[in-house]
Amino acid sequence: MVRLFVRINVADYETWRKVYDQFYGERGAMGVMGAAAFQLVDDPNDVTVWHDFETAEVARAFVSSDALRNVMQRAGVAGEPQIWFTTESWRPAPSFASSL
Repeated sequence: MVRLFVRINVADYETWRKVYDQFYGERGAMGVMGAAAFQLVDDPNDVTVWHDFETAEVARAFVSSDALRNVMQRAGVAGEPQIWFTTESWRPAPSFASSL
């Protein structure tokens, strides 16, 4: 599994979120297996999104797609996104959370 992180600045989070949510079905067809969005505590228009993919090739195809580029433009993304690809290297044992 490959996790893609994308950090963007948006003109308005609510507008971005509406457009992003409308892209849900198309994202799945493009190989997205999971996703989540996060906002910077002190700036809700500073957004980081992750998407999971089966392979790096599928993730790279998603990033370079015209569909994503068009959605980002419609959603009010300002400037160039910061993009990086990762693979999981460690995860705590399930008992970590149950000890609370």
